[in-house]
Amino acid sequence: MGKTQLAADYARTAWDTGSLDVLVWITASSRSSVVSGYAQAGIELCRADPDDPEQAADSFLAWLTPKSGAPPCRWLIVLDDVADPTDLRGLWPPASPYGRTLVTTRRRDAALTGEGRRLVEVGLFSEAEALAYLTTSLAAHGRAEPADQLTALAADLGHLALALAQAAAYLIDSGETAAAYRRLLTDRTTTLTDLTPDALPDEQALALAAAWSLSITRADTLRPAGLARPMLHLASLLDASGIPQDVLTGEAARAHLASHRTATGPDPTAEPAPVSRPDAVRALRALDRLSLIDHRPGTPHQAVRVHQLIQRATRDTLSPAQQDQYARTAADALMAAWPAIERNTALAQNLRANTDALTRHAEDALYRPDAHSVLYRLGRSLGDSGQANAATTHFQHLTDTTIRHLGPDHPDTLIARHELARWRGESGDAAGAVAALAELLPDMARVLGDDHPDTLATRSELARWRGESGDAAGAVAALAELLPDMARVRGDDHPHTFTTRHELARWRGQSGDAAGAVAALAELLPDVTRVLGEDHPDTLTTGSELAWWRGESGYAAGDQSTD
Repeated sequence: MGKTQLAADYARTAWDTGSLDVLVWITASSRSSVVSGYAQAGIELCRADPDDPEQAADSFLAWLTPKSGAPPCRWLIVLDDVADPTDLRGLWPPASPYGRTLVTTRRRDAALTGEGRRLVEVGLFSEAEALAYLTTSLAAHGRAEPADQLTALAADLGHLALALAQAAAYLIDSGETAAAYRRLLTDRTTTLTDLTPDALPDEQALALAAAWSLSITRADTLRPAGLARPMLHLASLLDASGIPQDVLTGEAARAHLASHRTATGPDPTAEPAPVSRPDAVRALRALDRLSLIDHRPGTPHQAVRVHQLIQRATRDTLSPAQQDQYARTAADALMAAWPAIERNTALAQNLRANTDALTRHAEDALYRPDAHSVLYRLGRSLGDSGQANAATTHFQHLTDTTIRHLGPDHPDTLIARHELARWRGESGDAAGAVAALAELLPDMARVLGDDHPDTLATRSELARWRGESGDAAGAVAALAELLPDMARVRGDDHPHTFTTRHELARWRGQSGDAAGAVAALAELLPDVTRVLGEDHPDTLTTGSELAWWRGESGYAAGDQSTD
């Protein structure tokens, strides 16, 4: 955004300083408009035949070519807003030591560069530039606003030049304050179109949303046709600062692309074809080529970036039902990309940021018809990354929200309460965890039944935090009561049964019965080894615990039979 204004300033400066003999400005949105512009120049400068536009255009391009013995002609050709690089095939002005060609475009196709051409990226305003622009624009109309409000407004608009210009015009025309405009921006019932001034400033031709709509339509025509728009729908609900490529190219995302592919073929009612992962990547490339996203394949965890206003304009086009549906799909895509074990901390942090963004944009949808699993994954990821307090805060919010949306007895509410108690303990409040779990357990049993896995898990967690709060004997008693139920429901060789046996041995030792811990772990180790294998982490942990308690019970030299 702002390319045309920059080109206009460059052209005016060149003309006003007397460094040009010929200046040609063409709105190059199609091949025909380029030919027409060249033809008009050919008619005026070369006396070309007005009845043959193609020939007149060729005459003009030939006229631009330097000729030996002829006085030099200093020229500038501006081709503004090129929509398709193929429109310029055979129409590039000739190379000349006296001539310059300036092209503005949203496109990033390789065909536009090379052959001595230099690409100039038009970026965003800096914070200082944005503040200066807003302050100056308002002052010209006798308006002044607090600098902190203008700085915050510039950040809300992502420092986008065109957005700042239209916001300033809106403030001037409407008499609204910057604070009021910011409130309108955050109001989900207000669209960007509602915030467009009646008359666009700086000779702008299109409002923000309309300009992007044209680009999206164009992107949908690029191969694979029809996938750019549904891809942007998903990206508009996630983190503007970086979306992992795997989220947008995984199975859930590809199913969405196939189901919502924009009809571009001769038979719009045909059965949608499946979308491959390479097709999904090409859809990202199509959006990148139209500058609707930044797609950086070399940065896997933040491969896709989208300006926040493009996201907003895209969401404005969705019906409430569509936004709800796409939000659930985005949540599915995040879950599919989330590894069970978070070995890559950067990826985990990025997935959390994307889940936060999705929640901000469409939280209610994540509770219809039930609480989406990504909400629980986010909280556990926070806790597993060492942020136990943040996990506690998250699960407190999740508990309150599930109660409000689903009711106090819904299984999702009970799970949220379980997780809240757990992370309360992990954050240092073991007694609070015990109290919360003791209150939760009868509700679990009443709603789900005594033998439900979640009820058994709550009993296990309660026993653990009783021990952590200093009641090792109480933990032993609770685990001893739990173990036969766990074995009956889950099976003797189930990992949760092994965990219960391991925890029972551990708290026996903590309660002062080191010999009892040794006996229990010595009995557990061969079973764990048989089922999970010698190199499984749980097997290694059991062996280590057995060695520890043997030492505590008086076998200071160890027992080589446990190696």
